[in-house]
Amino acid sequence: MAAALQVLPCAVRASSRPFSWRAPAARLASGMALAEHARQVFDSAVGAVQPGPMLHRALALEPGGQQLKVRDRSFQLKQNLYLVGFGKAVLGMAAAAEELLGQHLVQGVISVPKGIRAAMEQAGKQEMLLKPHSHIQVFEGAEDNLPDRDALRAALAIRQLAEGLTAHDLLLVLISGGGSALLPAPIPPVTLEEKQTLTKLLAARGATIQELNTIRKALSQLKGGGLAQAAYPAQVVSLILSDVVGDPVEVIASGPTVASAHNVQDCLHILNRYGLRAALPRSVKTVLARADSDPRGPHACGHVLNVIIGSNVLALAEAQKQAEALGYRAAVLSTCLQGDVRQLARFYGLLARVAAARLIPSTMAGADDEDEEEGRLHKLAAELQLPDLQLEEALGAVMETRGPVCLLAGGEPTVQLQGSGRGGRNQELAMLVGAELGRQPLGPVEALFLSGGTDGRDGPTEAAGAWVMPELCSQAAAQGLDMATFLAHNDSHTFFCHLQGGSHLLYTGMTGTNVMDVHLLFLRPQ
Repeated sequence: MAAALQVLPCAVRASSRPFSWRAPAARLASGMALAEHARQVFDSAVGAVQPGPMLHRALALEPGGQQLKVRDRSFQLKQNLYLVGFGKAVLGMAAAAEELLGQHLVQGVISVPKGIRAAMEQAGKQEMLLKPHSHIQVFEGAEDNLPDRDALRAALAIRQLAEGLTAHDLLLVLISGGGSALLPAPIPPVTLEEKQTLTKLLAARGATIQELNTIRKALSQLKGGGLAQAAYPAQVVSLILSDVVGDPVEVIASGPTVASAHNVQDCLHILNRYGLRAALPRSVKTVLARADSDPRGPHACGHVLNVIIGSNVLALAEAQKQAEALGYRAAVLSTCLQGDVRQLARFYGLLARVAAARLIPSTMAGADDEDEEEGRLHKLAAELQLPDLQLEEALGAVMETRGPVCLLAGGEPTVQLQGSGRGGRNQELAMLVGAELGRQPLGPVEALFLSGGTDGRDGPTEAAGAWVMPELCSQAAAQGLDMATFLAHNDSHTFFCHLQGGSHLLYTGMTGTNVMDVHLLFLRPQ
């Protein structure tokens, strides 16, 4: 069915109010309350990582206005400040930086997503926009989060600015999620198209963000410390909004101000793992061979200060507070979710059943069933290899409260592409979790799962994600929608567009920030 269906525009579109979606008109009152609470909690997560406030917390002008303080370091300002930036949150970061430091700013260049200025204008987010007569030049590109010629022009303009700096200058670098696609500068003779094709092939075969960035750095003029090298001998301060699990500065936006710790052998190992080494273009082989024999070794970045100013941890901490304010016992499971969405969906399905059993002990047939489910949950949790997983703590909180619960998590799972449908990891995960929730009754416990991208864009769609309840399968069947077929074609967006008029889709518009995804699992005894 999915293959024959045309991808239609959804009946529901983003409203002018930030961070909202429309709930189904026919929802039961209790279900509507859960959906509204999920919206509020997701909103709070996104609101906590807006770029302006984060940047103002990171930067301060010392009395007299001639010293810039960043953490415990001070930098002399004397008409020597330059700014570059790239990423989905960088427009707002740049606006905040110019508001604070404009009198000292000589010149700036930023690379931001295509259409973001118009989207911010339409949403009334004036604080995200640069003022008239700004010293910062704006390039828009990387449509659908893919490197393109516009982003390449931006990258070359950034490189040109950096290469013109002297030892008396200070370069402020603003980095956020989406920065890799917005800073493409392949090392000749590799072309943008060749690099893009290789990245797409790796992503389609399930490569992690870390593996993708290792390849990107090896083929880039600016990533893997290349931008810092171009700016030398100027001092460089990088303010980073993390969209990577664990916040490793060498991975975020492929580490343009961090010396790469990877070598050619690491790249070849990744290419072998995904069966792509034999199909490499001659240009890529040339660049890798040249790097392997470079006697200078990796770039040094001793003139750089890298500072993480916001992350998924901050977003989930605020979301947890909001859930508690709404009357839920809230617990953060993990901020490091990775792995395939299908495996993660099984984890959430098992988690919901085990937690429901603890909320209402009679939800399962007996103690043996409970022990078996809990054993499977722990086994699957071990397979996911989440270094910060607080599973026992979360289940303990559920047992203590015996009331409404909100379990929160964040990260960036992956999807193995099998078809040519339209969707994203959040919508696909929501579909899969909905199927898992409906697999076995939870007893007298209401459940709702939401998965949303904090940037407001899930894959090449206008939706940020989706939310589901255990009734998803029966709702789909009632409309003649075959979930298995849609999933086989990675066509989650088309599915949700058709399901109840698109009412399960989460629309936020471009949020101006990006700290990966937020997952919310609500459980409430009836």
